[in-house]
Amino acid sequence: MNAVFRFGDLWQSLCQNHAHPMQPNLNSAMDAAVRSYTRLPVYETPEQVVADLQPSYPVFCVRRHHISAVAEEFLEGFPGDVLYAVKCNPEPHMLETLFKAGIRHFDTASLAEVALVAEQLPEAKSYFMHPVKSRAAIRSAHEVYGVRHYVVDHETELNKIAEIIPPGPETVIVVRVAIHYEGAVYELSSKFGAPVSDAIALGRAALEKGYRYGVAFHVGSQCLDGEGFEQGLQLADEVIRGVGAEPVCVDVGGGFPGEYLNSMGQQMGSYFSSIKKGLSGLSLPDDCRVMCEPGRALCVDGESLITQVHLRKDEALYLNDGMYGSFIEEKYNLHLPIRPVATREFATECQDYTLYGPTCDSLDIFPRTVSLPVDFQEGDWIEFDRIGAYGAACRTHFNGFFADTFVEVTGNFGD
Repeated sequence: MNAVFRFGDLWQSLCQNHAHPMQPNLNSAMDAAVRSYTRLPVYETPEQVVADLQPSYPVFCVRRHHISAVAEEFLEGFPGDVLYAVKCNPEPHMLETLFKAGIRHFDTASLAEVALVAEQLPEAKSYFMHPVKSRAAIRSAHEVYGVRHYVVDHETELNKIAEIIPPGPETVIVVRVAIHYEGAVYELSSKFGAPVSDAIALGRAALEKGYRYGVAFHVGSQCLDGEGFEQGLQLADEVIRGVGAEPVCVDVGGGFPGEYLNSMGQQMGSYFSSIKKGLSGLSLPDDCRVMCEPGRALCVDGESLITQVHLRKDEALYLNDGMYGSFIEEKYNLHLPIRPVATREFATECQDYTLYGPTCDSLDIFPRTVSLPVDFQEGDWIEFDRIGAYGAACRTHFNGFFADTFVEVTGNFGD
């Protein structure tokens, strides 16, 4: 029988160990532990996983070949540097697989993510792309981890950075301009991003303080077409012209979509074409770096989840994972493909079921019904596909339920 590796509180431990503003005390043993967790047991199919483990707990099935394929598509098609958004899935196997596929740049939103990348991938480069950062996080990111790119969208954040990081051309202040684009499923600029006039003032202020500057925007999560990127680049051009100085970088952000049953964007190449078209209207210096921050698109197909039915009540199935666990995408109306794990002969007739998660909260219910065989029962397993984005990242320990088992599966979903 293959050994089963459980991440448990590894990520939480890293966060705690990296909260101090000085050098985190991660010894070589912890470093080795982080690296060793990427050696997952390997199976060909979820059916083999179930036959071997007979799991009463949820099991993530990692498909490295999907992760690598999408990474290669971005590296070949995007006209610049690809920064993986660590928040989308910070699991060590995800970071390792992306790095091996050629991703060398990482969009980090916290000191814990900066530290995680530095410890696991010392040759990688992190960028602090969250517009709001604590002073301790800024100091540690700069002094301990050598981070040189910092996003701002307000003068108080820029002033905070200026009080901590000495002026110099090695530090780049990336000004985030707001874009309100209706073609994205999740709008982000109501919380982050400066109006064009404020962004211009921020760019000028960064230069006056002795830093270099860049411009960034984010069209919103799960953007369904490429037009938003063209609009964002037009806004970036307004900012650049207003600042009156050449930027070091232009960051088109994230928003590249995953494919769900009820939400799918265009082929990825169409987004790259839109970005190239938008860039053609800008007069950028030859050494200006173009960057993007894909998260969902890079990892959504990289994991599925095997769950087990622990109780059937008429047309309701109670699972061992739910809304407080790995199914945040379902909670926000992105429908995952599902199938019964073929451990026995099922009836050909199907019916709709209501799915409940394992916690004692009545809100732990899937917002839609799913179709499964009429003879589905306690002990049967369901595989949910395309859960690689935010599934593992947003799990909670509510009621003591926590999916922490990962295996590698070499076959495709449904094969």
